[in-house]
Amino acid sequence: MTAEPVTDLVAAVRGGDQAAWNRLVDRFAPLVASVCRKFSLDSHDRQDVAAGVWLRLLERLHTLREPAALPGWIATTTRNECLALLRSRRRTLPTDFDRDLPDDLPEAGTELIAELRRQALRDAWAGLSERCRELLGMLFGDPPVPYADVAARLGVRIGTIGPTRIRCLAALREQPALASWGGA
Repeated sequence: MTAEPVTDLVAAVRGGDQAAWNRLVDRFAPLVASVCRKFSLDSHDRQDVAAGVWLRLLERLHTLREPAALPGWIATTTRNECLALLRSRRRTLPTDFDRDLPDDLPEAGTELIAELRRQALRDAWAGLSERCRELLGMLFGDPPVPYADVAARLGVRIGTIGPTRIRCLAALREQPALASWGGA
């Protein structure tokens, strides 16, 4: 089953659909949890951060200019909430306790965002015609199939492969699953 496009979900929430809000929270709660794990927060702190993220989203959902960018907004807001929590703790901890975050901390939520993008690409790929999937599969496989072999396998002239490839890539970018990622 393909996921509901983020833009449709945001539009439904903006329209006051409580069930859509619940689906949105369920869909992106793993992203919030993933970002929180990067900061080694305990369970109570993770819940506080998550509550803050959902509250900020509820307050600002109507001002989002690009609803399709919501996953990135959630990851960034979660990271900021985690940092704010840690900063507030530093102010209340004794001065001999140093809880600096390591400098090489990976960007929060990167793995989950990458997996969401891969899933969007798989969903978009499934929406292509069989001919486009076959052509692109040969051209972008490892190793790529030479144009002469592609032409022979598909039974087309070699001069039609480039223009067809361009049309197939455009069709891939226009798939709803990828539209929420800006045609990623």
